[in-house]
Amino acid sequence: MIAETVCSAVSAAGLGIAAVTAYRKRFLAATRIAAYSLVPVGLVMTGVVGWIADTAFSPTAWAGFVVLGGAWLLFMTTRAVERRGGGTRKERKAARAAQREAVAPAASAPSLGPAARPAARPAATPRATGSGDDFTDIEAILKKHGI
Repeated sequence: MIAETVCSAVSAAGLGIAAVTAYRKRFLAATRIAAYSLVPVGLVMTGVVGWIADTAFSPTAWAGFVVLGGAWLLFMTTRAVERRGGGTRKERKAARAAQREAVAPAASAPSLGPAARPAARPAATPRATGSGDDFTDIEAILKKHGI
C-alpha cells in the first residue's frame, strides 16, 4: 500500500515539473519529463510494484536468489579450474606434443610457407658526432621531403 502511494506521489511531482517546464516553452523536455513521471503509475497499475514488494519481503525468494548465486559460483569455479588445468592429463600431453611438432627444430621461420618480405630500406646516413655537424639530421629530413 505504501509503495503505491509513493509511486503516485512521484508521478504527481513529475507531472508538476513537466507543467512548469512546458510553461517555460520547453515542450520537448516537458514531454520527456511527463513520460518518465508516468512510469511509476504504470508499474503500479500492472502489478509489478506489488510483485517486487512481495518478492523483497519473502524469505523463500531470498533463499532462491542464494541458491542461484551458489550455482553461478560453482559454474564459474569449474570454468576457472578447467582453463587453468587444461583438461585431462591425456589432453595436456597431446597439446604439448602438437606444440613441439608445430615448427621444425632447425627452422628459422614459421613453416607456413613463403611470405612476402618488405622492400629493403636504404641505408641510414651515419650521424655526425661533432658539434659542427648538428644540422645533418635536419638536412636529411629536408632532403627527404624535397625541400
